[in-house]
Amino acid sequence: MRIKTGIEGFDELVQGGLLSDRVYLVSGPPGSGKTTFCVQYLAHGAALGETGLYVTLLESPQNIIDDMSNYSMNVLTLIKMKKLLFADLGPRMEYGFMDEMSEYITPEYEVSASAGEHEAPSPAIVFKEIAAYVSEYDVKRLVIDSVSAIRFTTRDLSLQEKEMSRFIRNLKKLGCTTILISEMTDPSAYSTEQFAAHGVVFMHNFLYDKTMTRALQIIKMRGTKHDCNMRAVNFGDKGLVINGLLE
Repeated sequence: MRIKTGIEGFDELVQGGLLSDRVYLVSGPPGSGKTTFCVQYLAHGAALGETGLYVTLLESPQNIIDDMSNYSMNVLTLIKMKKLLFADLGPRMEYGFMDEMSEYITPEYEVSASAGEHEAPSPAIVFKEIAAYVSEYDVKRLVIDSVSAIRFTTRDLSLQEKEMSRFIRNLKKLGCTTILISEMTDPSAYSTEQFAAHGVVFMHNFLYDKTMTRALQIIKMRGTKHDCNMRAVNFGDKGLVINGLLE
């Protein structure tokens, strides 16, 4: 089954849409359009009756809602209908899992006796919170912003990779079509989530012919024939518009 993203010019690049119940990654530098891409995806599904959940680990949900309300996505209406949900799982949130939070890792990787509410959440805590939302509201489309903000419980790189792989494997079992957001400053540096996700979309923001240019490139899309060229991206009234090839 193909899931329509509602992003003009994108679905035809991936055989009509994303494959359902899979995990995808949208990666790019600040200002490249990642948040707009993902809210567009959720709003389109919500308009079709599919409940969407935007989980933020960094930005305030209200800031995202205010920014996205400048587009004609009907964000506020969909929120009132409880078809578009926003959940703040950032450092300030009270998780309610005090038994798991009794110890945490400080920036110096020393174990402390009590959990601080300003600490970033671990993959396990993020997953449990998301699973509860999915179950309660029958969520079908999910966005997590961003995996870059998740706190690992170890500084061992190999164990971090296993922890992230486990997190993504569990997300695949939720019955949602999920998009993860990650920050990217070096397109040549590949991360664990890029290997573990079913598909990877790079959003670019760079100086091109003396003009700052935004572009989209589909790097990976399992089970789908896809265009892998860099395509220009513009912001329209309804959000992102994917245009022709960058020459």
